[in-house]
Amino acid sequence: MDRGYRSGVAEEESKVADRDAIVRVALDYFEGWFDGDAARMERALHPDLAKRSPDDAPAPGELEKLTAREMIEATAKGVGKTRDVPDRGIEVEVEHVHREIANVTVRSAVYVEYLHLVRTGEGWKIINALWQHP
Repeated sequence: MDRGYRSGVAEEESKVADRDAIVRVALDYFEGWFDGDAARMERALHPDLAKRSPDDAPAPGELEKLTAREMIEATAKGVGKTRDVPDRGIEVEVEHVHREIANVTVRSAVYVEYLHLVRTGEGWKIINALWQHP
């Protein structure tokens, strides 16, 4: 077996591992929200998270803005539990991974979110989120 083949296999295994880790982060974020699990939410979010939405905005043309701390606190208070539905229908689509960054779309019965993730020393973290209700 030549080195080129082995390095190609190792590279493909690394890509699969990254995609699996990214999906786990997205599920920590969504399931953590609905389950009221602040530890999962905190694990998923970069401390500098910028989360925005035109839904629930203070005025037309503006955006609702949330930080990582606000999301973690709202999760701990159970806000997501009040928005849960019997069939969450969570679908995670990892659209692109480029070295240390990734682009993901998550669709559910309650939210559609476009997520940007960044690889950190602690693993993949959500740094940006843009969402709306379906």
